[in-house]
Amino acid sequence: MHDGALTARPGRPAPLGASFNAESPHEGVNFAVFSQNATAMEVCLFDGAGVETRIALRDRSNYVWHGYVPSLRVGQRYGFRASGRYDPAEGQRFNENKLLVDPYALALEGEVDYAFPLFGYVGAPWDGAVALTPKSLLDDRVKDLRDSARGVPKAIVTDTAFDWEGDLHPCVRWADTVLYEAHVKGATMRHPEVPEALRGTYLGLAHPKMIEHLVQLGVTTVELLPVHEAMNEWGVSSRGMVNYWGYATLAFLAPSQRFSSVQGAQVREFKAMVRALHRAGIEVVLDVVYNHTGEGDQFGPTVSLRGLDNPTYYRLNAAHRELYDDFTGCGNSLNMLHSQSLKLVMDSLRYWVTEMHVDGFRFDLASTLARESGAVDKLSAFFDIIHQDPVLSNVKLIAEPWDLGDGGYQVGNFPVLWTEWNGRYRDTVRQFWMGKKEAIADLGYRLTGSSDLYEDDGRHPHASINFITAHDGFTLRDLVSYETKRNDANGEQNRDGNDHNMAWNSGVEGETIDANVVELRLRRQRNFLVVLALSQGVPMLTAGDEMGKTQDGNNNAFAQDNEISWLDWELDENRESLRDFARSLFAFRRRHPVFRRPGFFKGERVGESAHKDVAWFHPTAREMEPDDWQNPSRCAIGMMVAGDALDWRDALGEPVVDDSFLLLLNGSREKVDFTIPSREWGARWALRIDTREARMLRGPEYEANAIVSLDSNTMVVLKRVFHERGSWRPSAHF
Repeated sequence: MHDGALTARPGRPAPLGASFNAESPHEGVNFAVFSQNATAMEVCLFDGAGVETRIALRDRSNYVWHGYVPSLRVGQRYGFRASGRYDPAEGQRFNENKLLVDPYALALEGEVDYAFPLFGYVGAPWDGAVALTPKSLLDDRVKDLRDSARGVPKAIVTDTAFDWEGDLHPCVRWADTVLYEAHVKGATMRHPEVPEALRGTYLGLAHPKMIEHLVQLGVTTVELLPVHEAMNEWGVSSRGMVNYWGYATLAFLAPSQRFSSVQGAQVREFKAMVRALHRAGIEVVLDVVYNHTGEGDQFGPTVSLRGLDNPTYYRLNAAHRELYDDFTGCGNSLNMLHSQSLKLVMDSLRYWVTEMHVDGFRFDLASTLARESGAVDKLSAFFDIIHQDPVLSNVKLIAEPWDLGDGGYQVGNFPVLWTEWNGRYRDTVRQFWMGKKEAIADLGYRLTGSSDLYEDDGRHPHASINFITAHDGFTLRDLVSYETKRNDANGEQNRDGNDHNMAWNSGVEGETIDANVVELRLRRQRNFLVVLALSQGVPMLTAGDEMGKTQDGNNNAFAQDNEISWLDWELDENRESLRDFARSLFAFRRRHPVFRRPGFFKGERVGESAHKDVAWFHPTAREMEPDDWQNPSRCAIGMMVAGDALDWRDALGEPVVDDSFLLLLNGSREKVDFTIPSREWGARWALRIDTREARMLRGPEYEANAIVSLDSNTMVVLKRVFHERGSWRPSAHF
């Protein structure tokens, strides 16, 4: 298959990947790929018919194999083949018979296809056969000599030119941020007002009707599930399913082709999506998976990093180098102890910011990236590099602060510049609205930005990404409708997914036509939304929760690329009312800075304020005492936030002043009477939110010491309308 007419000139070792040079008298492409342990490297070129031409890269600089091939142009398909030792016991898994995807590819064409011999060893677990070989019978010591090229995606030499038309990052302040976690395809596949050809694509997400929904909901930042080019793990493919979520990365710089409306247009269309969202003032944050890849454990396929330099890119077990250190539960962990792996991650991150204009990242299983000597280290090289990087230190950084290894749960332990998915917030709020009174002891911290987790690290309330649900787990509607998962559609006999859901089904398991149960479920969804919107910190909505999305109890829909996962935009009356309530609620949050403070509460008077910046009340209207927190009599609590005690100045240096609010929460399954605190806290209070109602309210008003009766699982928000001392200035806000 070697064509002697094409040879590689020495070329350059940088940049890594394939770089088109149109200015040289002999235009062509420079190829550069890192491998410390390879003994030879070839770049493999493919024409439109799939015919392969192999060209040796004979020059090597600092472990980078490189060569310049004249006469090649943008659109050229290519891959690599690396030669070296095949000795799994020593961690060496080179196999020149396996085509390898360039880690620095900017675009790919084709999919990983297990009908072809992708595994580097003889007797692979699944070579397109119906039955799987049990792992206990697998033996990876004998090298497989069959060629894999037909089953491996091809990298594409890509022209990155694009007219951004003056695009600017929206630069939304953290305190003003509202995150919306969404899947590119699932968001629009069933949207009737998005043209059919654009549904499920980058351009579909950028369609005016989709942007209109985001703007009306008050979303400032979309957090997209993985858009890096990903692959199906062989175990998923063997069941005839796909990895819909995409948490199995194949190429860290390439946008996924499955979200493109036109073959080969994924780079251009991704940029067009970002540009359109930015025009609407909406940021784009990517959920990125640098902790592992889709190649899996030692029995997985050889399609990229494993074949290029296994011990460089993956963490191998010190005692048994044929095995991988697996902190992710996905078979492997990227080797962040090696400078080249760190470089790959950092180069990828910078590319997505500088070339693709994204505004930040959410790091999946981020604890894995910070492991050095096995333990999670907040002073690790990964954090140090990001902290000093002039590009990455100025974007939004969100950690999923846990992995599956020992000591992997690191909520509250990430350094400055970082925000975190706050799992403590999710758990406590769920428990409270289940009626567990013991949640009261933790609830105060969660509603006020989790100062116990972040204040001593020099961070602020926005370090807490508050969420009730995420892609992984029940939807909000299912959280109030199911107590046990319904994952049979995943093909694993309902063994997958979390069994600890912290969910209450409102009295009936699953769907029901019982009007009382339906109304209770709607009220409980409103409860969760109100708490999420009005807690200090950054609220994150999961796409569809604002309009009652259900997955029929499936809490692990990672392989459901169908109507189980896709958003249903045909709303009945109840779902439409929930959507409208969510829109009004987040508009209410946006109008009132008291709910998005940049600093933590002090629990005392601030400046000329007449009251503490935050105060807590027993239902009898007395201030909470230590025993009320540790041994509450019921699952109910009152919280007052003072709008004249924000200790906050605007951009012109003027003090920010807002209304004051009293929040009454009854998470118990019985009616609770709350007494409005005495006149020293406020003479009159106007009702603004009552979750028994499907809309925002403008009354009635209550006087101090009045009784407000709250049904079970109900929340009320009251606004102070009079202050005797006159230091409070009423606003025109609703």
